[in-house]
Order: sequence, then C-alpha cells, then structure tokens
Amino acid sequence: MHDSIQQLSAYLTALVPERPLELQEMEAYAKEHRFPIIGPAAGQFCLQIARMVGAQRIFELGSGYGYSTAWFARAVRENGGGTVFHVVWDEDLSQKARGHLRVLGYDDLIEYRVAEAVEALRETEGSFDLVFNDIDKEGYPDSWPVIAEKVRPGGVVITDNMFFGGTVFDRGNREETTEGVREFTRLVSGDPDWISLIVPIRDGLMVSFKR
Repeated sequence: MHDSIQQLSAYLTALVPERPLELQEMEAYAKEHRFPIIGPAAGQFCLQIARMVGAQRIFELGSGYGYSTAWFARAVRENGGGTVFHVVWDEDLSQKARGHLRVLGYDDLIEYRVAEAVEALRETEGSFDLVFNDIDKEGYPDSWPVIAEKVRPGGVVITDNMFFGGTVFDRGNREETTEGVREFTRLVSGDPDWISLIVPIRDGLMVSFKR
C-alpha cells in the first residue's frame, strides 16, 4: 500500500507543469530540510480552486516560507489582481518568504503579517474569497468559527493535513493534534452552511464551499 501511495504521489507530481526555478528551489529546500510544504500537486490543485472561484482576496493561516503563497498569488494575478495575506508567527520565515516571493514577482500582491494566524484573520477587515488553513492541528477546531465568519458566500476554505500522516485512521491515537484534525473534520462536515469533501492529494486537502 505504501508503494502505491508513493507511485500515486509521483504520478500526480509529474503531471504538474514545470515550475519557475525559484519555486523548484523552494521544493528542494523543503526536501533537504524536511520542511512541510504542500508540494507541486497540491499547489496546482490550490491554484485551480482559486482560479475557479475567481479569488482576489486570499488569507493564509500558516504560510511557511511562502510556497503555498506563491500558488495563490499566481491565481490572484491571473484573476485580475488582489491580495494574498501571508501570515506566520516567525519573523525569520516571514523574511524568507519575502525573498522568494519577490524573486517570483509576486511581492506587490502580498500583505505580510507576523502574528497568531487566527487572531490576525479575526482582526482583518472584510471578507475573503478563499482561506487556506494550515495552522497547528490542535488549533483547528477553534479556528473554524472565525474562518466560517470571514469567508463570503460562494467562497472556499482549503484545509491541509486532514489525514495527518495517517494518524486519523488509528482509533488508538488520541494525541491532541490528531484529535484536533478529527474534531475539525466533524465540525466542518456537519455544518449545513458548507459543502465539504476531503481530496486525497498528499496528506489530504479538505475543500469546503460556502453555500
């Protein structure tokens, strides 16, 4: 089974069009340093969803060093322009992201925040076309009411790591992080205002559409 998953991942990645050199270097850094990024196939998927909903205001809860931000920024540019909010708790990550996104030519589309992500979303005025959720997993359940309030009708939430390395399938696993993912899944799947589905790309992406 593990070999099949690796084959599927390699197959999906091979279908992604060639990325800019800077993006490829970000992928190489993640592999070398075991830094969790969404990867090319999930990036292409996020790009497609953002294009489909015409997203021009995107908020990322947990942006790392800007890899996912780059995909969303491309979508915003192709949608006619707008803003992607890059939010991390770490100043070094924020600076690293600024460097990458500047080279990629997206700097004019990004608003950088160094803050606790959910609180930053709560305090940011206006609604959003798309919210990307990739914070610490124990914080997932408490993030949902804030996210649900800030997304416009017809908007989308994409939440990463819904399989959490397969731990959600292990009924004996009661770690706080795993339970956070499980509870978030129950909350969102049972919310009548949303249509949701987990897509088995990489570590599981939940796509939730606000009615």
